[in-house]
Amino acid sequence: MAAAAAHGRSHNLTLVMALMICVQVLLVIMCCSSMCLVKADPDPLTDFAPGVTTFTFKDLNQNGIINVGPGGRRAALNITIFPALISQGITVVRFELLPCGTNPPHTHPRASELLFLVSGGPLLAGFVDTSGVAHLDIIHAGDVTIFPRALLHFETNLGTETAVFVSGLNSQNPGTLNAGFSEFQIPDIAIASALYTNIPTLDKIRANISEHEAGNLEALQKSPLAHCVPGQNISDFDDVLRTMGIGNRKHLLRSLLKSA
Repeated sequence: MAAAAAHGRSHNLTLVMALMICVQVLLVIMCCSSMCLVKADPDPLTDFAPGVTTFTFKDLNQNGIINVGPGGRRAALNITIFPALISQGITVVRFELLPCGTNPPHTHPRASELLFLVSGGPLLAGFVDTSGVAHLDIIHAGDVTIFPRALLHFETNLGTETAVFVSGLNSQNPGTLNAGFSEFQIPDIAIASALYTNIPTLDKIRANISEHEAGNLEALQKSPLAHCVPGQNISDFDDVLRTMGIGNRKHLLRSLLKSA
């Protein structure tokens, strides 16, 4: 009987171990599935898209998708003009941002962005996280910065020279959502509540946005000279952002912008 009991306990232990292994395997599968869900683009099933024979795009600055605005010039790629991007989960944009030029606040819902300042500037750049904290910095030539996926971000050229920079994004179609324009596509009652203002004020802002951005949402804009003078206060910005904590940066930054 003792032997039978021991055999029964051993059998139960084996069942428990088998069940634990099954649970662990299931958890691994679930984790892998979750990782797949957060990827910018799905993994490619082939080395490259069928029919693609050219893997080099010549002279992006001249032959890319060109968009010119008051603040400068951008040249981008997409899968139509460069099919080699298909299923590779990446694209690139080249910018020429004039002094006081701004790439207005926007998001890329399907991609993170890595920015490299080639020359000129410096840039004031940053993003706002989901806690409402602004992460701001001065970007000098040779610096690299990152904007996490789907977070609101911007760049402004504080210098006296055109800023040339390149942005890589981990999606063949990252999407761009312009914050200023898109906000005013929602009903006035909601916007007025969000901005703590009234409808007449919204109408004035909407008219300005429509005048400058309608039909050209990705155009680089120009900051008014009342708020930006090329080359002014660069050292002030630099000192503040390098020595102060994030919590103080945004308040001091606003003060510097008002005094510029």
